[in-house]
Amino acid sequence: MTRLGESVARASSLLSADLSADATVAELLKETGERRYLDLTDLPAKEQAELIASRTVEVLPGVDRLAERIEERRAAGKGLHIKLGIDPTATDVHLGHAVPLIILSRFQRLGHDVTLIIGDFTAKIGDPSGRTAERPPLTDEDIAANLASYRDQVRPFFDFEKVSFRQNSEWLAPYTFPELLGLLAQVPVSQLLQREDFRNRLAAGSGLTMTELLYPVAQGLDSVALECDVELGGADQLLNLQMGRKLMELRGQRPQLVVTMPLIEGTDGTGAKMSKSKGNYVGLSAPADDVFGKIMSVPDRLMEPYLKAWTEWTDGEIAVALGRVADKTLHPMDLKKVLAGEVVAALYGLEAAMAARAGFVAQFSKKSFADVGALPAVDVAEHGAETVAAVLTKVLEFAPSASAARRLAKQNALRLVVEAPEGQQTVTLAEAEVIRPLGEVLAERLGGLSGAAYLKAGRKLAQLEGR
Repeated sequence: MTRLGESVARASSLLSADLSADATVAELLKETGERRYLDLTDLPAKEQAELIASRTVEVLPGVDRLAERIEERRAAGKGLHIKLGIDPTATDVHLGHAVPLIILSRFQRLGHDVTLIIGDFTAKIGDPSGRTAERPPLTDEDIAANLASYRDQVRPFFDFEKVSFRQNSEWLAPYTFPELLGLLAQVPVSQLLQREDFRNRLAAGSGLTMTELLYPVAQGLDSVALECDVELGGADQLLNLQMGRKLMELRGQRPQLVVTMPLIEGTDGTGAKMSKSKGNYVGLSAPADDVFGKIMSVPDRLMEPYLKAWTEWTDGEIAVALGRVADKTLHPMDLKKVLAGEVVAALYGLEAAMAARAGFVAQFSKKSFADVGALPAVDVAEHGAETVAAVLTKVLEFAPSASAARRLAKQNALRLVVEAPEGQQTVTLAEAEVIRPLGEVLAERLGGLSGAAYLKAGRKLAQLEGR
């Protein structure tokens, strides 16, 4: 039995047990979490190809061809050469960005070589995929800062010590105009205009720039320069990836295989892709409690694609869990807590995942807030003269600014909670109260209520002492 098979056998008994029990969940998260580092080189070529394909949208020209190339390279004592291009265009990275890194990590653990291409040259053009307007180009300083932030945030999902880095300015910057004209003479414009986003923009009268038309060609030249076996990219990158195959053929090279990955739906359940602009994302730098709570807020139907995107569960294990939900032997909420635990454990470790789980249960399952480990505290005697906004921004750092604190109140997300033996009593603060002294607000709103008091801002919680 392979190492992965042994792990699946151990996890199977846990998946059939009581997944509402903390001890069972902790054991399951430990088992599946260790798979993120599991040596998978003992898997046969066919199983390797199937494992990769199970988490992708498409493998071109086919899964069998991927297995054949794995077997061919293995016979020569080598692994496949895999590449992924990164255009460092943002500093805030979310779970959607982790999807290709998780697949790359599997390729690494299957014994293959990975190259990350830093698109320092193409980032100055701007990838037009999915865009309704031209993306503004980046400076060298922007690219360096964004890349450093990107690496720090996705590090939990990928071993950067076992990867090669190349910058595509190495081969694109020296490219001469005569060379480019010779290449473009062999690339039909009709192929470039097959992109749906290009057609939509032309139909809307928005127009295109020549740099955008040339972007797929520039990305294809990356494949020519490295002569890779496989290139990864999002499903919206398919035409760019196929351009790489075409240019490799034109240069007499063996065309790369193409692996496309799903575009993950956002947490709001509207069907829109996870993105910062839509606010439907889970940031990789968000606190553990926030990550857990955000995952718990998603519609039940997203559990399957999320389990496939961010865990090391096999298809069979996911089918078992969803089957238990369908036959009502497992509550959807309990499975979602396991999913949220998987994500937090990947980012912060098992202990943090179980603490976030306990915190969520205490806050949202009508248990006492006293069950939530160590909470930040505010001494009312010391800070009572400060405004509620100042306490949230400077003392607790629950909000980045006074205006953000006011927005919480406007959204009915700023509350005082008092716990007494007979239960909890909650008071929702108005926007106007955010700029008033904390002590005055407590005196007026809590009055003679006795018991432990808490200040709740969204999903963040602090104890109020000495009131």
